[in-house]
Amino acid sequence: MAAIEPIKITGLAEFNRNLRAISADLPKTLRDVQNVGAQMVVDWAQPRVPLGATGRTRKSVRATSTRVASKVTGGGARVPWYPWIDFGGRVGRKRSVHRAFDKNGRYIYPGYHANRDEIKKALYDGLVATAEAAGIAVDDG
Repeated sequence: MAAIEPIKITGLAEFNRNLRAISADLPKTLRDVQNVGAQMVVDWAQPRVPLGATGRTRKSVRATSTRVASKVTGGGARVPWYPWIDFGGRVGRKRSVHRAFDKNGRYIYPGYHANRDEIKKALYDGLVATAEAAGIAVDDG
């Protein structure tokens, strides 16, 4: 698997500022657009995460976003073992519990790579729809 290359949208912050100048409600739609892409990764990764005894590990995979960025996270204060589940390594007393290390991860990053093209298309379509809702004409040229 290749290095993790985030999808970067040049001018997104400026687009956000300009939308805010048009209407206070329009920038909120950018967050919804970001959520669509991040949710694609969550939908791919979550069913593949081991359920465990309580299901907390699987439920800890979630999407978060702002108007100019989104991310998918796993784990947290109640699930501090998530990185070990996803990436592996040694844990426990005297590091006695071993899980093969995988620098690419097993769930979130592969989910991102598997859906990268669909995420790009969803982001593009969402940004175009947001611009058109603001009354901005968009062409492919």
